[in-house]
Amino acid sequence: MATTSREVRPISYPRGEIRASDFRVVEVEVRPPRPGEVLVRNTWTSVDAALRLRLREQAPPGYFPAFPLGEPMDGIMTVGEVVESHADGFAPGDSVWHAGGWRDYALVEAKTPALGGIGTLTKLDVRDAPPQAHLGPLGANGLAAYAGLLHVAGLAEKDVVWVSAAAGAVGSLVAQLAKIRGHRVIGSAGSDDKVRHLVTDLGVDAAFNYRDGPLPDLLREVAPDGIDVYFDNVGGDHLEAALGALRKGGRVAICGMISEYGAQAPPPGPGNLMLAVTKGLTIRGFRASDHAHLLPEMRQRMGSWLREGRVNHRETIVDGLAQAPSALAALLRGDNTGKTLVRIEDVPHRESVGH
Repeated sequence: MATTSREVRPISYPRGEIRASDFRVVEVEVRPPRPGEVLVRNTWTSVDAALRLRLREQAPPGYFPAFPLGEPMDGIMTVGEVVESHADGFAPGDSVWHAGGWRDYALVEAKTPALGGIGTLTKLDVRDAPPQAHLGPLGANGLAAYAGLLHVAGLAEKDVVWVSAAAGAVGSLVAQLAKIRGHRVIGSAGSDDKVRHLVTDLGVDAAFNYRDGPLPDLLREVAPDGIDVYFDNVGGDHLEAALGALRKGGRVAICGMISEYGAQAPPPGPGNLMLAVTKGLTIRGFRASDHAHLLPEMRQRMGSWLREGRVNHRETIVDGLAQAPSALAALLRGDNTGKTLVRIEDVPHRESVGH
């Protein structure tokens, strides 16, 4: 017997803003698991800005490959519940994460690495945090924040930190982690409501709406003596402003460049890059999957901070699998705060005769 499942599949590569017409929801039959496989009913699936990079004819060199048109979108983090298992260590009812998102049911090979090891099928401890938290602070977003700030940027005593897109899934964690470590933290975001959230809920020392004027001027107002670390989620003019504000020996950790993801043409790079030479700056890009070995350490520490109420974890939740593309479009427009998630409807375990 086979399980009936829906899948969201791309049918055209978006030009500019993502539209629902670029995708189709199809119903398929998922065969029973074979030895070493697990059938998972997905309950929550992740929506991340970087998915936009894979909705191109060609993804950036060295990144995860583009999603093939008309095929399931493998490589999206998801949590769910094991329905049937033929793999050691997994039993029906277990909460797990894996990388077969944007579908109702996923057939997962238990020992096959996915997303650089982060998306490999893993049993989750959900006693102290709900399953969806493992798609945010206890998952890849938490790892990006933790590894990027502490290891890539090399956060040091008395550093002043600027975080762009600080109200987003990664940026909000970076800002709070830097505050936990006792640093002066500046956050920027694209709306006044988000700026209030940064100050009131996340406790940053200063925040500004980057739409309110020239970025160098806005940054100078809140950091007149400069900054030491810039955690970059935006790129473009934000990176250029950071280069101007960084003090001698400053560091940049480039986690993402959302300003470029949906651009029709590559935006111009910073015009002041020579400052990296004159100031002795370190500029380093990274991916969370490059630091998968830090995942257990991060989850232990982040879990403690969550239990103690030291980390504020806001979610933007969209209901319904078919709404996943719209949720991604809204995220790329800046409509979200915190982690964007799709809550998949409670689909009954329907079976049909396999072919």
